[in-house]
Amino acid sequence: DAAVEDSGGGRGGGKSRSTDVRPGSANPFIEALKARDRNVELAELSLHIAEIAQDQYGSLAAHPAEAGGGSEEEKAIAFKAALAKMQQLTTDVFGNYVIQKFFEFGSAEQRRILAEQLVGQVLSLSLHMYGCRVVQKALDSVPIEQQVLLIGELKGMVLACIEDQHGNHVIQKCIERLPTDRIGFIVDSFLGQTIRMAKHCYGCRVIQRLIEYCASAQISLLLDEALRSCLELATDQYGNYVVQHVMEHSSRPGDRQALMQIVRTNILSLSCHKYASNVIEKALGCGTSEERALLVQAIVGEPGEPSPPLLTMMRDKFGNYIVQRVIGISQGPQREALFAKLNEHMPALKKSNAYGRHIITALDRALAD
Repeated sequence: DAAVEDSGGGRGGGKSRSTDVRPGSANPFIEALKARDRNVELAELSLHIAEIAQDQYGSLAAHPAEAGGGSEEEKAIAFKAALAKMQQLTTDVFGNYVIQKFFEFGSAEQRRILAEQLVGQVLSLSLHMYGCRVVQKALDSVPIEQQVLLIGELKGMVLACIEDQHGNHVIQKCIERLPTDRIGFIVDSFLGQTIRMAKHCYGCRVIQRLIEYCASAQISLLLDEALRSCLELATDQYGNYVVQHVMEHSSRPGDRQALMQIVRTNILSLSCHKYASNVIEKALGCGTSEERALLVQAIVGEPGEPSPPLLTMMRDKFGNYIVQRVIGISQGPQREALFAKLNEHMPALKKSNAYGRHIITALDRALAD
């Protein structure tokens, strides 16, 4: 994905607990729990559920699945104890893991009851570092009817969630877990906002999920906006990932071909750009053999062309990577024309900067193969 990872927990719904720290507990029961290597009855754990769940060590032992089982009665007691402290635990650095565990391993009825406790606070939890993990786990664990009830609280606040380092993960989870006919309000929130969101470090991720999971007909207006501004997006730090995703995943007839035409027309400027060169690499990777051949032709130029894009690209910081890729994929007469053109400029390449030497290495490797 496009953006840096953050504490919202990624698509899986939580980061490693090793990165969560809190000073050691002075709670006597937890210290005794550690000394006894967690060999404690569930009923006893349940009496101290809040203290245990909010301790890094104790939260490992606070769920029956982690504590070595227990009778159904003991599990029920532990669940009731956690439920009574759910609001406190849901936003706690360690306690949130305990609630996640009940969503994951609890009975269908327990999951239903837990999800009911989230009603009315889904938005605030989605914007919370630890609460967002619980919301994501709930969406993974409950039936569609409850999923729809929970995400309904995000209507009108979709863009605010997307722009939040924690909330964007919840929106992605909605797209991944719910039937696409239930997330129309998420799609609609992008109308007139696609370009701004595509250039946002979290917004670009959400657009990528929509392109992956929704039928092209459902997001046709979003795709239209992206295509109209594809050159602007291709040269953006985050927008280039959206252009790549449209190129690779859009099932709408003509989208990839339209992008290929634009890429071909602007091959030199895009190839020598830090971000847009990623789009060229994607085009070379996901195009048909005919489309790739046309791209290679645009780079190599026509026979006798005095200054084809290739000559600039092979000395460029970013363009040289495209040339290396083209050396690896070109075939037949195109390959011969490319190699001839490179050999023609071999003396200059040998005297040039490190980028030129990268080209020589790639060419030698291709010839050896």
